[in-house]
Amino acid sequence: MAERRVEGNESLYDHAGGEEALHRLEEVFYTKALADPVLRTVFPRRQPHHVDHLTWFTAESFGGPDRFSRELGFRHLIDVHRNLKITDEQRERFAALYLESLREAGLPDDERFLGAVRSHIEFGTRVAQQNSHAASEDELHPLREVPHWQWPEAPGRPLP
Repeated sequence: MAERRVEGNESLYDHAGGEEALHRLEEVFYTKALADPVLRTVFPRRQPHHVDHLTWFTAESFGGPDRFSRELGFRHLIDVHRNLKITDEQRERFAALYLESLREAGLPDDERFLGAVRSHIEFGTRVAQQNSHAASEDELHPLREVPHWQWPEAPGRPLP
C-alpha cells in the first residue's frame, strides 16, 4: 500500500484501515504462524475464533472498539499464554512474521506506522513470553488490561 500521511489525531486503528484491514492482517499472520515450523508448538492447530480475537485485541490496542475487553477480558489473554514456554526464537519469529504480514495484507507502509506496530509487537511478545513461563501469579507480567498504543513522539520512539 502507498505511504499515507497521518492526519491530525488519527488513531493507529483508523490509519491501519479499521476492523476490515486488521482482520485481513490477522488472517495473513495466523495462516503464516500455523505453517511455520518454529511456531508449531505455539500454534499447533487452527482455532475457530483466533483471528477474530487477534483482530479485537489489535483493534482495541490501536484505538478502536473495546470488544476484546468487553467480550473476553484481559485474563483470557493471560490464560492462553500460560505454560506455552515461548522461546526467544519463537518470540522473534512471531514478530518477524507479523511485520511481514503487514505488507502482504496491504496495510500502510509509512515509517511512523511501522515503527508503532514494531514497538507494539516487541512489547506484546515480551509480555506473552513472560506469562508463558510464569509458574505463579507473582511471576506474571504486571499488565492487566489491553494496552492503548499511541503514535511515536518522534520517529522510532513509540510509546505504549
